[in-house]
Amino acid sequence: MIRIMARIKARAGQEAALRSVLRELCTPSRNESGCLSYELFENEDDPLEFVTVEQWRDQAAADAHLASAHVAAAIALASELLAQAPLIHRFRAIA
Repeated sequence: MIRIMARIKARAGQEAALRSVLRELCTPSRNESGCLSYELFENEDDPLEFVTVEQWRDQAAADAHLASAHVAAAIALASELLAQAPLIHRFRAIA
């Protein structure tokens, strides 16, 4: 299983627009055959920051997600809304 956490930071004043783009990404991502879990969170202490927590069946499923049309569309829409490039981290269970 592949676990991914992406931290996404909106430019000031663009958080509502980015929230909308990220919410639209959830359903098609969850419907991908290799998706085990796909959650979107907003930081309560910093409304400019969003986090996705994802679980994919394997690396091929994670790669297919990144290559999907809905991710490409979200990236295109979000590019002007971001304060910085998303920070994407992969995790493995150790306990």
